[in-house]
Amino acid sequence: MQATFTLRQFQPDDLDRIIHINRVCLPENYSPNFFIDLHERYSATFLVAELGGDVVGYIMCRMERGFSNFGLFGVSKKGHVVSIAVLPEYQRKGMGVALMEEAMKNMRLYRAKECYLEVRVSNVAAVEMYKKLGFEKVRTSKGYYADGESALVMAKKIEK
Repeated sequence: MQATFTLRQFQPDDLDRIIHINRVCLPENYSPNFFIDLHERYSATFLVAELGGDVVGYIMCRMERGFSNFGLFGVSKKGHVVSIAVLPEYQRKGMGVALMEEAMKNMRLYRAKECYLEVRVSNVAAVEMYKKLGFEKVRTSKGYYADGESALVMAKKIEK
């Protein structure tokens, strides 16, 4: 039997748990103020996955203006997935996909025309998940991460 999880917006009371998940899952760690700043500015795209009352995953995004990853003329508004993580024991249960889909849906509230993210070239499972969600590889950023690993930049148009 598959456990049922729920998604909701991040609340400041979740901060310690989010920092824990970030440290367990990812080598890139952020200051508490960074999390709170994104929550205050883009609360609709800072979401948590909850299972049995425990926060077990999150996604946080920000909105940016820049040239389209799809060759569209001019500057457009883009949603940037800054960080997404699900505790290892809860991965491959649909939480990552649900967090991504809900965050992208909510990016429309900020009038974003596309969504993009960086993912480690070695993170094959995440790359496959993003491809299933319709993301395309845009380019490779050599040495993007602090440890020297390169990142794939992947993007997807946001449907209206």
